[in-house]
Amino acid sequence: MADAAPPHGPDGTAAEPAASGAASEQAAPRRPRRLRRVLLVAAVVAGLALLGVIAWAGTPRTLEEDRFEAVIDDPAIVVDEGEGYLRLTPADAEPDLGVVFYPGARVPPGAYAATWAEVLRRTDVTVLIPSVTLNLAVLSPNRAADVIAAEEGIERWWVGGHSLGGTMAASYASDDPDVEGLLLWASFPTEGSEVAAREDLVGASIAGSRDGLSTLEEITARAGLLPDGVPIEVIEGMNHAQFGAYGEQARDGEPTLSDAEAAEALAEVTAEALEAGR
Repeated sequence: MADAAPPHGPDGTAAEPAASGAASEQAAPRRPRRLRRVLLVAAVVAGLALLGVIAWAGTPRTLEEDRFEAVIDDPAIVVDEGEGYLRLTPADAEPDLGVVFYPGARVPPGAYAATWAEVLRRTDVTVLIPSVTLNLAVLSPNRAADVIAAEEGIERWWVGGHSLGGTMAASYASDDPDVEGLLLWASFPTEGSEVAAREDLVGASIAGSRDGLSTLEEITARAGLLPDGVPIEVIEGMNHAQFGAYGEQARDGEPTLSDAEAAEALAEVTAEALEAGR
């Protein structure tokens, strides 16, 4: 028996199967639409995460106002501001040595006034503490260059910092041959900074034995990343937050020193390092 002839359209040509063609037309757009929805959701989630990070970083830790005001009221210390940085200097001296000190993550510059004031009572130095983008020094790694350029009266320069700020200071020191010294508070360099190659650098890396964030174990394990002229000094009983004046910090260790005792011990070690490097 002969095969049945296919159905013909009005013009006499063979007609396409209607059902399968319609199904293909309906299914084709589904994948692109589904992919667009996935990409849209991913973009929204990424945007919200970014906004969360910006909000977190843009909200600095709380400055201990009473300790900051005590420094301002101290006749032995002059506190003023440059363009985007806090300046502290002894009232009875015109130091030729300046230290650009990068703040820790989300720590306002004024939080280091109390601890640095103790240093200034022991040695003639001007310290300049810059504001950084979103309160994160990692977003302003070359901030020291701006401060140094603005302070024409200072002839010799060190850089330093607390925690993340110290890490950025070490990176800066590795690239600026005019920097003579490096001062790290509860911090350590990254392997990529190559600051250890600066054999001419002097200074100190100061750690607290009760630091729960930049632990003594972490700092000593990275001793090989420091120049030979920058030894590690340990303050027994000091924790991470006591390097500044901004209150307690989550996951930090419990100190066995009072804030005043910690500030005094820090000032003694810091002043000794500064004097040794003159």
